[in-house]
Amino acid sequence: MIPKFDWFNEWAKYNPNKIAFEEYESKRTLTFSETNNLANYLANYFINELKFQKNDRIAVLAENQLEYILLFAVAQKTGMILVPLNYRLASSEIDYLLEQSQPQLIYVQEEFKTKISTKFISISKNISELSKIVESSKKTQSFEFQNIKFDENDPLFLIFTSGTTAFPKGAIYTHKMLFWNAMNTMLRLDLTSNDRAVNCAPPFHTGSWNVLLTPFVLHGAYTLLMRNFNADAVLEVLHNENHTIFWGVPTMLKMMRQSEKYQHTDFSKIRYFIVGGEAMPIPDIQEWNKKGVAIRQGYGLTEVGPNVTSLNQEFALKKQGSIGFPNFYYETKIVNEHGEEVAAEESGELLLKGECVTPGYWNNPEATKATITEGWFHTGDVVYKDKDGFLYIVDRIKNMYISGAENVYPAEIEHIIRQHEAIEQVAIVGVPDEKWGESGKAFIKLKKEISKDEIFDFCKARLAKYKIPKYIEFIDNLPLNDSGKIDRKKLKLF
Repeated sequence: MIPKFDWFNEWAKYNPNKIAFEEYESKRTLTFSETNNLANYLANYFINELKFQKNDRIAVLAENQLEYILLFAVAQKTGMILVPLNYRLASSEIDYLLEQSQPQLIYVQEEFKTKISTKFISISKNISELSKIVESSKKTQSFEFQNIKFDENDPLFLIFTSGTTAFPKGAIYTHKMLFWNAMNTMLRLDLTSNDRAVNCAPPFHTGSWNVLLTPFVLHGAYTLLMRNFNADAVLEVLHNENHTIFWGVPTMLKMMRQSEKYQHTDFSKIRYFIVGGEAMPIPDIQEWNKKGVAIRQGYGLTEVGPNVTSLNQEFALKKQGSIGFPNFYYETKIVNEHGEEVAAEESGELLLKGECVTPGYWNNPEATKATITEGWFHTGDVVYKDKDGFLYIVDRIKNMYISGAENVYPAEIEHIIRQHEAIEQVAIVGVPDEKWGESGKAFIKLKKEISKDEIFDFCKARLAKYKIPKYIEFIDNLPLNDSGKIDRKKLKLF
């Protein structure tokens, strides 16, 4: 049986008057019935008035808000594809994402409209225009929409993720992936329709949509949308509004502990915190445990799931550093460089297979072929399995580092920096950072004299803030390994 795609239509029948979403800042709310009705209205608008079709793309450059949810509901009804854009990127970087996805329409939040270049102005609209359409439709009758027929393997999202190459890739996230990820999540996290959670992760991340929000929709639970993360605001919500689960990254939890509100926050209604993005230090887990907050950790990727593994809270200290077990509907294997499965407790690359695996990258068959072989997704992560079956990350095959839970890929940044006429070679590695976990350090060989400040200014004009290296070191020659490639391990020792 093919799963039903239109979740809001079902909940509008089962629990129509329950509040599904609320905006923290505006206090606006949507019940399941209102969400479904407004999505029907907008689906008619896109299909009948704008003449959009299945697989047409709608890009969005905005923070969390109710209009984003309505566009998601429209995508479930029409087969159109939602393309969340990273508002932290520079204008030139956003241009690249738009050129790759070729959307028919771009909805832009007022604060970010200057990031849309002139070549895309003609297809961009302020997201407040969508708000006006929604508000006007609320004053009229109920709406019906005959859902467009599409396949479970059709795209629902295009979520851009950087890689070891110089440019981001659009990972295809299908309706089938959405369903099976939600099923995996509900089973492992024991979700109920009475759960309540705040979503303050940026909507251009798969985590914002698919760690809790979409599993909550399928389960009929409540989500509070927060435009962006604010430690004081999150603590206030957890204290006052009977939330049961919170999802965040270690940097967010660290900021919450540094808040003056932390000591006075009542966490008694919280069942557990879910921590992703990077491993959480054991001392931090212990500090949260003192407040009665259990910590669940896991592992995931944009292209798979993203809820791939889960470490139950009772093992957080006993199996410190582990990413737990694979979730229900995954096949896994650990292989060496020849593609052969390794023995127990030996390290190798983690491969994943199942209904949650992306069919590939948008208009990028080369990247798809390099990453997926016979249905197996190559994660690029080296892992091992202990005698009890718990998985541990050993290292990243790719040179990615994580800064404030943002994946940062040196090749992308190096490509930009090398465009400066004064720079001959550059290599970037992740180094420890007390606040962000890791930051970038750039080793640069110059063609001609230039100051570090000039390089920082060059980066600021072309890169998102979190991608800009925190440190720059000029070097006469970059160390090379036996194959003539830059030896990043030696650079980490400098």
